[in-house]
Amino acid sequence: MNIQRRQFIKTCGLATLATQFPLLTAQSQTSPNTMIKPPRLQVGDTVGLIAPAGIFEPQYIEVVQQYLGKLGLKAKLGKHILDRYGYLAGKDTDRACDVNDMFADSTVKAILAMRGGWGCNRILALLNYQLIRSHAKIIMGYSDITSLLLAINARSRIMTFHGPVATSTWTPFMLDYLKRILFDAEAVKLQNTNSPEGRVQTINPGKAKGKLVGGNLSVLSAMVGSPYLPAWQNRILFVEDTNEDIYRVDRMLTQLKNAGILHRISGFIFGQCTDCQSDNEPSLTLMQVLQDHLLPLGIPVWYGAMIGHIQDKFILPIGAEVEIDANLGTIQLLEAAVS
Repeated sequence: MNIQRRQFIKTCGLATLATQFPLLTAQSQTSPNTMIKPPRLQVGDTVGLIAPAGIFEPQYIEVVQQYLGKLGLKAKLGKHILDRYGYLAGKDTDRACDVNDMFADSTVKAILAMRGGWGCNRILALLNYQLIRSHAKIIMGYSDITSLLLAINARSRIMTFHGPVATSTWTPFMLDYLKRILFDAEAVKLQNTNSPEGRVQTINPGKAKGKLVGGNLSVLSAMVGSPYLPAWQNRILFVEDTNEDIYRVDRMLTQLKNAGILHRISGFIFGQCTDCQSDNEPSLTLMQVLQDHLLPLGIPVWYGAMIGHIQDKFILPIGAEVEIDANLGTIQLLEAAVS
């Protein structure tokens, strides 16, 4: 046992260690290849709040408690939610412990990350994926939380949710999709608002079906080569990013192409690349970069979906079967994402 693992067991204590060997449940007896849909939210449920990545201002806890209260939900704080370790919200072992504990806690019905930043990649090897699968529940976030969503989807085979973090602005647009997808188990159509922020730019027209997967482009590209990514064949890939120079977007898409990922997918959605501009001259435009990489794929592609570091954002179930329309810029869920 390496030093990091020994420290993890010491940090979590014997109570958490006992959860490493859960009794078999109906979920844990399913085939390891079966994608599990977590139970839907209900009024009165408790949501676990964790800080698996960067630090945040403590007053946001009260803000998100008010948001959750309006939905009829209660909040439970992770033991280490207010920890600090440089730019991280605590030591790796402690942040991982909070994730594992929230999945093991039967009183917690869903898990919400406080914010992104950086740090989730550091704890992936410390998560108990068997425990998570046998206690499947909703986990949601975006940006750096992409690491957790993809790893848990790939290793625990449960649907995860790309959506707001606790420090997001919970707009009526987002709340509508949250209620319909996570409470009512609707197979909704995700469609942009009729606003400048919702303008769709079709890069390659057409429709395609496949399982939805994706997240923050920077985080995703940093995970390439790790054992924490899902399969790519016939997937619908979505990405988003913020504050990246155009040449960096070019570099990251090149990495996905060279890794053989782009040639396996059946559709591509680039959400919002907020404040992605070039500080250098001369430069390609963002659209030139996207066309260079994505047009040759011959699959439906569009830019501008309401995904990313913006106020109005979709709730996207990672692992759900969808049909996309690049002409209209829509994502139609073909199944409920919760049970």
